[in-house]
Amino acid sequence: MAKLKFGAWIPTYAWSDRPGGAQNVRNIRESIEKCEKHGIDVWVIDHLLSAPGLYGNAWLEPLGVLSYAAAITEKVKLATGILVLPVRHPVVLAKEISTLCHMSNNRYVFGVGPGWYTREFEVTGSRIEERGQRTDEIIEAVTLLLTKPNASYSGRYYAFKDVTIDPRPRKMPQMWVSGGSRIPDPNEHDVPVIAKTVMDRIVKAGHWLSRCSGKQEWVKRDWLQLQEHAQRLGRDPRALTFGHCNFIHLVEEKNHDKAVAKSKAPFVRAMGTHRSYEHLQECYMVGSVDRINARIQDLVDAGLTYIVLGPVTDDPRQIDLLAKRVMPAFR
Repeated sequence: MAKLKFGAWIPTYAWSDRPGGAQNVRNIRESIEKCEKHGIDVWVIDHLLSAPGLYGNAWLEPLGVLSYAAAITEKVKLATGILVLPVRHPVVLAKEISTLCHMSNNRYVFGVGPGWYTREFEVTGSRIEERGQRTDEIIEAVTLLLTKPNASYSGRYYAFKDVTIDPRPRKMPQMWVSGGSRIPDPNEHDVPVIAKTVMDRIVKAGHWLSRCSGKQEWVKRDWLQLQEHAQRLGRDPRALTFGHCNFIHLVEEKNHDKAVAKSKAPFVRAMGTHRSYEHLQECYMVGSVDRINARIQDLVDAGLTYIVLGPVTDDPRQIDLLAKRVMPAFR
């Protein structure tokens, strides 16, 4: 069996409790450099606005951060995990991606999703009810723009004629699609099941990044449903890649209960107080390293081959702990 591959959500938090500054930028840079040192792919989160129903902060603009990461790395992949497509225009996005591919020697990984936070759609001129179809149209349009000159497209939401993006990458970046069951927020539209339209999108792309805002059992249930859906569509389910993203806080404390207690403040700062700490423990990787590794192993046993872990602080030492305490268990 192939070993588990690792990425890290770089802690590009737009902290709400203190202004950003030079130390925050240094921490981001050091985290990126440590990822390069340890062979951990660099992933970045995309949230245009702070979403108080689920998170306590927003994040820095992802493609700008990856351009910065491209300048200080040479080997690791650079990925959006995930890019909320419906808040963007496909022609502008294609130009941004083509530039990032050019500047990174084609190390960009196109992680995408439809998003879930209503206000982000409202302020960018769309509606959350349109997010699925807009996502599919943007994927089609961006793929066309990045692979062909003089591209034309006509959809319900986006249309253009005879557009050439230069420079185009040598090939279309690998695409990862996010989605899956999520513990619902009463003020939002997500549900604790994986929708058929989402499964269609994932099977077509071939790479799934499962969500961390549901229960572990739901992630495994979604994976089984995706494999069954691939078979219904005439696709080989063995060709699907099972990836997972999750938030984490690593401490040098063997006792699980003490580790949970030490992790509370960092998690609450990053996630806010809308959800209880017990709820956060159900969704995210909280506790002793042994317990966290056991949780990851449970997903590996179900078929997981790629995991993205996101520290809930911007302390670069979290990347070292990931390389020292977690990665060796899955080699």
